[in-house]
Amino acid sequence: MGLTKPQQTVIESEARFRVLISGRRFGKTFLAINELARFARYPKKKVWYVAPSYRMAKNIVWNDLIDRLYKHRWVDKVNHADLSVHLKNGSVISLRGADNEQSLRGVGLDFLVLDEFADIKDTAWTEVLRPTLSDRGGHCLFTGTPRGYGNWSYNLFLKAETDKEWDSFKYTTLEGGQVSANEIEQARYDLDERTFQQEYEASFVNYAGAIYYNFDRTKNIIDEYQPQTRIIHIGMDFNIDPMVCVVSEIFNDVVYIYDEIQIYSSNTQEMTEEILSRYQGHQITIYPDPASKQRKTSAGGVTDLAILKNAGFNLKVRNNHPLIRDRINSVNAKLKNAKGKNSLYIASKCKNVIKSLERQIYKDGTTIPDKDSGYDHFNDALGYMIEYLYPLRREFKPSRPMRWS
Repeated sequence: MGLTKPQQTVIESEARFRVLISGRRFGKTFLAINELARFARYPKKKVWYVAPSYRMAKNIVWNDLIDRLYKHRWVDKVNHADLSVHLKNGSVISLRGADNEQSLRGVGLDFLVLDEFADIKDTAWTEVLRPTLSDRGGHCLFTGTPRGYGNWSYNLFLKAETDKEWDSFKYTTLEGGQVSANEIEQARYDLDERTFQQEYEASFVNYAGAIYYNFDRTKNIIDEYQPQTRIIHIGMDFNIDPMVCVVSEIFNDVVYIYDEIQIYSSNTQEMTEEILSRYQGHQITIYPDPASKQRKTSAGGVTDLAILKNAGFNLKVRNNHPLIRDRINSVNAKLKNAKGKNSLYIASKCKNVIKSLERQIYKDGTTIPDKDSGYDHFNDALGYMIEYLYPLRREFKPSRPMRWS
């Protein structure tokens, strides 16, 4: 079975610039690879795939792209260090990350895929990548999930209304045909309502105001909480002023935050000593900032992660920082999912956690969290733990097999 009808509709568009807004697991990676190959089948073409970061480009596309090109016997040579494939007809397909804008300059392109473009700076397109298409009259396919009316992706989506060189498409996850209706219904329990609308229904939603919009004092705050076990889960954010932790117990996937720690002019060693002093004899798992793998605060040059390990804590940490929006969405989903269920509660004595959830906002007109107010520290600590335990980026098995065409 080949391309789905929605994918075929996007391919058949003759517009030079195409914008695809879709729900999660629509099959946009499959579509992107198909389009990269379609434009590269002509001799001596330069074709690029650009993701928000170099690592994302490699993780999302590289292996599938190589496998499919080899199966069709198109490959002349592969440069794994540069993430480039040279084809027998002289065309080159390259993967790049928008996190290094300077590496995107000075080339002429015939075709470009800008994946998850809403998470890429608009200047990377307007000032860097758009000029690369000019001398060759190159085409571009923008793909991704929506990021609100204030994001530049919404303006690009509207360009088709006034510019004949542009075409726009919007499909839900269900319309993509890769995920079953039952799986999508399950996602309603995993996500909060606004995130579900954005990630599965491909809806543009307003990001103005509070970041943790699902926090409700009447529903998420409990008077007190007495731990039932000696098993503790701690989210930790590393700052000198202050270092913070949120302390919790988890029952049946319900998270109870019952203590907080905030130490000014401190370091990881002091925080470690405070945790051990408060919770002696407990089984403690810590979910730290991924930067702890490199960050060094001890005089001996020991990393924060090593300090925590040496103290005997169980550590759960991602290899790389999750996307900020994924951390935020994970917390909102635990505060209240799309079915209206609350599964994150905060004891009333944790005043800094409560204040942070209530007061942190987005910068005006953007989807960028405001960090100047100081409310981000406890929210980040909470987010590292919640996102690790309850990630939103679930992997789904396609509801039907896919083959390249």
